[in-house]
Amino acid sequence: MLNVAILDDYVNVALESADWSRLPAGSKVTAFDRHLTLEEAARELAPFDVLCTMRERMALPRRLIERLPNLKLIMMVGVRLANLDLEAATEHGVVVCRTPFAGPGPELAKIGAATPELTWGLMIATVRHIASEDRRLREGGWQNSMGMVLEGRTLGLLGLGNIGKRMARYAQAFGMQVIAWSQNLTPEAAEAGGARWVDKDGLFREADILSVHLVLSERSRGLVGARELGLMKPKAYLINTSRGPIVDEGALIATLKQGRIAGAGLDTFDEEPLPAGHPFRSMDNVTLTPHLGYVTHDTFKIFYAGMPDAIAAFAAGAPKDVVNPQVLERARR
Repeated sequence: MLNVAILDDYVNVALESADWSRLPAGSKVTAFDRHLTLEEAARELAPFDVLCTMRERMALPRRLIERLPNLKLIMMVGVRLANLDLEAATEHGVVVCRTPFAGPGPELAKIGAATPELTWGLMIATVRHIASEDRRLREGGWQNSMGMVLEGRTLGLLGLGNIGKRMARYAQAFGMQVIAWSQNLTPEAAEAGGARWVDKDGLFREADILSVHLVLSERSRGLVGARELGLMKPKAYLINTSRGPIVDEGALIATLKQGRIAGAGLDTFDEEPLPAGHPFRSMDNVTLTPHLGYVTHDTFKIFYAGMPDAIAAFAAGAPKDVVNPQVLERARR
């Protein structure tokens, strides 16, 4: 019997996205539909044996883990959880398991489609001012902006991995030119991915719309700073659906306030949920979405599907896809 917490289930879909009846008999599952502060988490999560996370929505630092005396297992989606202190979990004897994506091939393909589709929608919303015009119309107003036509423009892709390649295909359908750069990208790989390779400065100088598609790492953190933003055209736009810290937030705020680029479309932020008084919330040249890139019914069913079986395997003494096996080795001694 286990006491299981599902964290940050903002729209109450976790319980219907998997068969939680597969947990050991008598287990209890509680879904938290709001983000918990560290102090709230320390208090609310203290009784739980298992925490089920959803990507990086909930940080699990050392100062929280050491205040959860009953915690035995952390379930994570995917291969990494950047805001989990894995060393602290290991020291406290907490097993961390990955959830393997479960589903037939066509269903799994939807994981790869979710973020680029959202990115394209955010891009159009940004350059055509859809969100601000929607608000104005509902308030009784009428037209108050001029948009940009994508046909013939240059899309700059910072990163040409799986998502970047899909973006390149979408851009071609819209009649755009596509350029790309990342630290490891070669001209040959760029061409194979549907883009023209340029150097880093060329990417920022040439792009009419620059879209970020890198994994957050120490190498990519702060990669887009004041210097890079300063190279962009005054009428260019920045789109970030990857991770907030890849773009220097302070530099971007200053650039937008000074009108040195036309605007930005942002789905990810340094701190999430975005604080109530954050400057982005009141800036007319910013279009915001609350980290919706992967948030679809299709992807959540795949993300959650393997959790009940993985938790049951842990309860049976045979955990699968363990990230920190040294915990188990220590227990066997």
